Amino acid sequence: MRSKVSFFALVMWCSPVLIALTMLLSILYGAKQIDAGVVRDALLHFDPGNVNHQIIMHSRLPRVVGALLIGAFLAISGALMQGMTRNDLASPSIMGVSDGSAFAITLCMVFLPNSTSLEMILYSFVGSAFSIVLVLSMASLLPGGMSPVRMAILGTIIGTFLSSISSAISIYFQVSQNISFWYNARLHQMDPGLIKLAIPFAIVGIAVAIWLSKSITILSLGDELATGLGQKTTMIKFAATGSVVILTGIAVALAGKIGFVGLIVPHIARFLTGVNYTRIIPLAGVLGGLFLALCDVLARFLNYPYEMPVGVVTAILGVPFFLYLIRTRGGGKHA
Repeated sequence: MRSKVSFFALVMWCSPVLIALTMLLSILYGAKQIDAGVVRDALLHFDPGNVNHQIIMHSRLPRVVGALLIGAFLAISGALMQGMTRNDLASPSIMGVSDGSAFAITLCMVFLPNSTSLEMILYSFVGSAFSIVLVLSMASLLPGGMSPVRMAILGTIIGTFLSSISSAISIYFQVSQNISFWYNARLHQMDPGLIKLAIPFAIVGIAVAIWLSKSITILSLGDELATGLGQKTTMIKFAATGSVVILTGIAVALAGKIGFVGLIVPHIARFLTGVNYTRIIPLAGVLGGLFLALCDVLARFLNYPYEMPVGVVTAILGVPFFLYLIRTRGGGKHA
């Protein structure tokens, strides 16, 4: 246990260096290779007339910052969902939360095309809340519906249903090209202004997650035990769901639906640091950001010189991991 605590401290202390190296790697490599000296000059002495400087400051820097933030948001959301439901298969993409956000944004783009960026983020929150409430409500009504596999199946069915409706609406109203972005996330279209607008919401979502981390640790041991220890389980789940809604809504609003980050990373964090969510949540945030940013770099080279959507890379890694979890832990809940 002490070694896991020490490892957690080491990763958190080294995280600024790891993040800086990942950012440098993402800025340097792509369809156009850029020299490190050019990166330094762009950051310290930006020249609007220099094409490389423009690429760095207006494309690659926002892209890697967005990837780091989105990966952190999705990983923290997944950790919260797995902790409060005691479900190893829970994640924003598996449980249909990301699809709910994308569905709400689709409706917004079709019926409210003049919506501001702030309104888009708020509608994304509504979509996240709608889908997670729908999944949990249906699971509670079905016999054995709260079991990990059945919840995952319900989430997948509802997510697919919402995605299908979105596709039908976008085709009917002839906006399918615009909507495809939200279901095939491409980080190179990251909007720096939207990132700045999302930061205050993200701070609230992460602060709530960290504030709840101790309670989530107790809740992950079971509702009865948590109640016996004086925890207000309903309030904790409600607040945790709110954090998931905020963080997932922001992630989808920024770059569309990206799967499996919220499934894989919390398990890695739990394996590395133990079952204490006061460590799992911040570690998942750091690892989630690094994971998605590195997946984005890898996506640039799988079909070089053409880029592949980052969701393809996360799916290549995530699907085998998901099948492994179903095989090994699908019939039970983690402690």
